[in-house]
Amino acid sequence: MPSGYTPGEPVPGEVAVYFADDPRKLYQLKQWLPVFELLDAHHPTVVITRNERTAAELAGLTALRVVLAPSFPDLVELYETSDFKVAVYVNNSVHNFHSLMQRRVLHVHVNHGESDKVCMVSNQVKAYDRVFVAGPNAVARHRAALIGFDEAKLVPVGRPQLDLRPQPLLAPSGRRTILYAPTWEGENASNNYTSVDVLGPRVVAAALAVPGTRVVYKPHPRVPVSPLPSVAEAHREVVRLVEAAARLDPDAGHQVHATGDILAVFPGCDLIVTDVSSVGLDFLYLRVDQPMFIADRYDDRDRLLREAPVAAAADVVDSSTIADLTATLTARLADDTRRGDRHAARRGYFGDLGPGESTTRFLAAITETAALRDACLAALADGRASAPGRSA
Repeated sequence: MPSGYTPGEPVPGEVAVYFADDPRKLYQLKQWLPVFELLDAHHPTVVITRNERTAAELAGLTALRVVLAPSFPDLVELYETSDFKVAVYVNNSVHNFHSLMQRRVLHVHVNHGESDKVCMVSNQVKAYDRVFVAGPNAVARHRAALIGFDEAKLVPVGRPQLDLRPQPLLAPSGRRTILYAPTWEGENASNNYTSVDVLGPRVVAAALAVPGTRVVYKPHPRVPVSPLPSVAEAHREVVRLVEAAARLDPDAGHQVHATGDILAVFPGCDLIVTDVSSVGLDFLYLRVDQPMFIADRYDDRDRLLREAPVAAAADVVDSSTIADLTATLTARLADDTRRGDRHAARRGYFGDLGPGESTTRFLAAITETAALRDACLAALADGRASAPGRSA
């Protein structure tokens, strides 16, 4: 049954954040919740869900109003009785098309991260009125991947989440901290960028061998629950390695963070080893002066550099470099020679945005979209009023 509102009565609000998926994909929405809570102060914001378990979990995560419209008729009635101006989508769920049928709302796709994964550009974006992206590289990515796409729909706003400063998860340490933060295997083979099953245990073993360091393992939320035996087994081995090292040297601070906000882990880290993912680009933005390593499960350096420009500003971990990884990690911590490359890469992904500017751009873009929706409806009403056979 619907909940969080009275069916048939309007739900007050200007912005509807539409999220139809089950809790396994809630990580896509969670990172946006603090931004939407800021948005709520300017444009009252409601989260529309279709899954009962998702709605229940969200109730404990945000102060935003959360409503559950489980069936398609429930959703249609909710939209028809309410007066939302903008609908916002954080993923490419096929269920989004149930919401896109609403004609008196402008629809905005914001995605749930900025990365070079193939899933970042879907032909589905053609269905939205606006597509908010991080910066120049995202614009180029859409231009290169799509045919017949109206590039005027793209609105560069940066990454508002990166303006937030969550409470750090790592305690201060006198040791330098190496973070291994791999992604998951994706929904299909073409979107599989994880290094966990190919390189993970060797990456962690190499990091643990660097003298005087603390090693932190923070996998994507879907790595620990992966249905792939190879990923699940490698994840367990990484956890075993880190926990064994922590028992052997309790003062080192080695630890596993299977949950929690990855952005809250970054402040305590001096170097990251990650995959092609949003995590690497978020680290690039927030910790641009710290060394980066990008793992390549495919051992295809040309492809990696072509598809992920950030790799040109990082050391690459693959079958040809893994044997020397301990020495390379040690060298980068002692002498960071790629800093200038990372600053150039940061501009490519995020432009020259400073602290707070992404949030300002995001809020302004939503305000502009809401105003455009009102202007469009007014123009439509004027057109109907002046049509033959209609009274003024």
